[in-house]
Amino acid sequence: MKQFFFLAILSLFLGACNVEPQPINYGSDACHYCDMTIVDKQHASQLVTSKGKAYTYDAIECMVHSLQDEFKDTEMAYYLVADFNEPGELVSAEKATYLVSELLQSPMGENLSAFLKEEDAKKAQEKFKGSMYSWKDIQEHLKIIK
Repeated sequence: MKQFFFLAILSLFLGACNVEPQPINYGSDACHYCDMTIVDKQHASQLVTSKGKAYTYDAIECMVHSLQDEFKDTEMAYYLVADFNEPGELVSAEKATYLVSELLQSPMGENLSAFLKEEDAKKAQEKFKGSMYSWKDIQEHLKIIK
């Protein structure tokens, strides 16, 4: 009986510590950084700590600024951004390619969009102009703007 009780408590404990992305409730969740309601499925983003706490953002630039200001010493399990071509679909921020174009406005005015596939970012750049960045480079770019 003791073993059953121990296993039940252990499974509850482990189940409460899921380290995975959480769904964004568009139209009701607020951005962790700027407190705006998240409505734009093409620019939303999310951080998930190694302890499983998820933070949602209305724009990629809010997530990056949050990383630079509040979470610079926090271990993250996931860095996620919306794929511009698949609204609402969160993809790895580290694998995405970023386009900054005045013709593609984002919620916080940095005109920053993410694309899972580099070729999609290149096609968007042909259409909308602008500059392309990697995950590392967009963080540096946003540090300078700040």
